[in-house]
Amino acid sequence: MKKIHLLILHAFIRPFLVTFTIVMFVLLMLFLFKYIDDLIGKGLEWYTILELLGYQCIVQLTMALPLSMLLSSIMTFGNLGESYELVAIKAAGVSLRNAMAPLFVLVGIFAGASFIFSDYTLPVVNLKMGTMLLDIRNQKADFLIKPGVFNNSIPGYSIRARSKSADGTVLHDLLIYNHTTSSKATNILIAKEGYMHNSVDNKYMVLQLKDGVQYEDARAKNAKRYDERQQFTRFRFKESTKKFSMESFGAQKTDASLFKSHHQMLNLKQLKHYSDSNHMQLDSIGRTIAADAKRNINYFTNYYNQKRDSLKTTLVATGDYSYPDLDLQTMNSNKRNIISNASSQVNYVKDIAQNRGQEYKLYIEKDIRYDIEWHRKFTLAASCLLLFGIGAPLGAIIRKGGLGLPVVMAIVFFLIYHVIFTISEKAAKDGSLEPLIGMWMAIIVLTPLAIFLTYKSTSDSALFDVDQYKIKAQKIFNRLKEKVEKFQDRNKPTSGAKTSH
Repeated sequence: MKKIHLLILHAFIRPFLVTFTIVMFVLLMLFLFKYIDDLIGKGLEWYTILELLGYQCIVQLTMALPLSMLLSSIMTFGNLGESYELVAIKAAGVSLRNAMAPLFVLVGIFAGASFIFSDYTLPVVNLKMGTMLLDIRNQKADFLIKPGVFNNSIPGYSIRARSKSADGTVLHDLLIYNHTTSSKATNILIAKEGYMHNSVDNKYMVLQLKDGVQYEDARAKNAKRYDERQQFTRFRFKESTKKFSMESFGAQKTDASLFKSHHQMLNLKQLKHYSDSNHMQLDSIGRTIAADAKRNINYFTNYYNQKRDSLKTTLVATGDYSYPDLDLQTMNSNKRNIISNASSQVNYVKDIAQNRGQEYKLYIEKDIRYDIEWHRKFTLAASCLLLFGIGAPLGAIIRKGGLGLPVVMAIVFFLIYHVIFTISEKAAKDGSLEPLIGMWMAIIVLTPLAIFLTYKSTSDSALFDVDQYKIKAQKIFNRLKEKVEKFQDRNKPTSGAKTSH
C-alpha cells in the first residue's frame, strides 16, 4: 500500500505543478493584455512591474488552483489508466478508493490552505494591488523629449530639442515656449545646450541651460502699459537654470486606509463586524422613516381636527346651523387650504421616503456584498475538493493521458462550473438570489455529477467508451429493423386473395 500511495502521489504532483504553471502564465498574460495601456509608456521601474505581477499571481490563485486541480487529476488518472496501472492496482486487491486516499489527504490540505489564504492573505493583497493599480492608472506618461518634436507634456510649456545625447540627459538647440504667464503673451527661450536631471525630491525637472537668449512679451508683465515700440524684452545669458514642476507626472501614493472597509479587503472577523454595523444602520433608517411618516401624519390630522373644531365652535356660538355667517367663498377657501396643506405634507413625506429609500438601498447592497464575500472565503476550498472529485474519477474512466483529451474535458467541466458560478453570483449581487444560494449554486449543481462519476469509476464503467455506444446503437438499430420487417410482413397481401364485386 505504501508503494502504491507513493506511486499515485508522484504521478499527481508533477502534472499539478506543470498545469499550475501553465494556467498561471495564461492568466498573467490575460491580465497584461487587459492593462497593457495602463503600464506602457509611464516610466515604471522594473521592480514596480514585478511587484504588480506578484500581487496578480496571488490574486489569480483563486482561479488557477481549482483549474489546475481538475486538469492534473484528469491527467494523473488518465495516464494511470492508459498504462494499465490502475488495472494492476485493482488486481492487487486495492480498491480505487483506497488507492486515492493519500490524494484526498493532499487535496484536503490544499483546501484548508486555500481557506486560510482567502481569509488572511487575499484581503491584504487585494488592498495593496488595488491601490497600486489605481496609482499606475492615474500616473501620466513619462516625460520624454523626442528630437525635432514639440513636447507639451508639462502644462504651460512646449519644448523642442533638435537632438539629444545617447543617455537622453543632454539636449541640443533647445526651444521653449512659455504659456504660463498669459494666453496672449509670448515668452520664448532659446539655448544651444541644456542638461536635464531631476531634483533631489523628484518634484522638479531641472534644465541647466547654456548660451541662450530669452524673449519676453511686454504684455506678460503689464498689459495696461504695453508699448508697440517695446514689444519684446530680450535677455542673453551664458548659464541659466529652469525648473519645471513634475507633480502631474509622479505616481501619487493613494492612502490604503481609504479602501480598508471595502468588502474585498476584509477577512471573516472584519466582515462580521461591518455586517453587524450595517444591520444597525438599516434598523436606524427604518425607524427614522417610520417616525417621519408618523409625525407628518399626526401633524396633518391635528391640523384637520383644529379646523373642524373651529367650525363647530362657530356654529354653536351662532346657533344657526344653516351657515349664515359662512358664505360659499369662505368654505371654498377653507377647502383649498386643507387640500393644499395635505398635498404639501404628502409631497414632503414622499421626498423624505425617496431620500431615505435611496440610503436604505445602498445599505442593502452593502449587506449583500458582505454576505457574498463571507461565503466566497469557503467556496475556494470547496471548489478544489469538488473539481478534484470530478477530475479523478473522470480520468480513471476515459483512460487517456497527455494534454489532448484531458485538457478538453477539463476545460469543458471548468467552463460549466465557471459559468454557473458567475451567473449565480451576479444574480446574488442583483438580489435575485440569496447570497448563500448564489455563491454555492455551482457546487450544489455539480456535486451529484462528482458522486455519479465516482460511482462509475469504482464500478469499472466504460462511460466514455465510444465502441460501447456504437454497439448499443447497432443493437437498437437492428431491433428497429426487425420490428419494421415484421410490420411489413403482417400487412403484406396474400397472392391467392381475390377481390369480390
